[in-house]
Amino acid sequence: MVIFRRLLGEVLRGQRMRQGRTLREVSADARVSLGYISEVERGQKEASSELLASICAALDVPLSEILSEVSDAVALEEAALAMQLERLEVDTTSLPGPLGERPTGPRSGDVVASAA
Repeated sequence: MVIFRRLLGEVLRGQRMRQGRTLREVSADARVSLGYISEVERGQKEASSELLASICAALDVPLSEILSEVSDAVALEEAALAMQLERLEVDTTSLPGPLGERPTGPRSGDVVASAA
């Protein structure tokens, strides 16, 4: 399952780090508590639209840019999950019963009793 708040936090942290800014600086500029921004960056708290707007303003980055990066990250995680699920699928033709064709007669390596 893709957790949006975790990916949002990663994108916000990445943007802040690229700017070489501390949490304390962004906290002061956004007028949001340092602890709360830290929790948002770690994906532990959901950011309201107002909080997100304040953080984006403090980072001088358009909200649309942040959301676009998050959207790209979500798409990558969804693709990775889909690939994992594909690898887990079972080839049903090798299963006995109605899901697959079971060969009739003895197979190589089977022990066959004979009446003598």
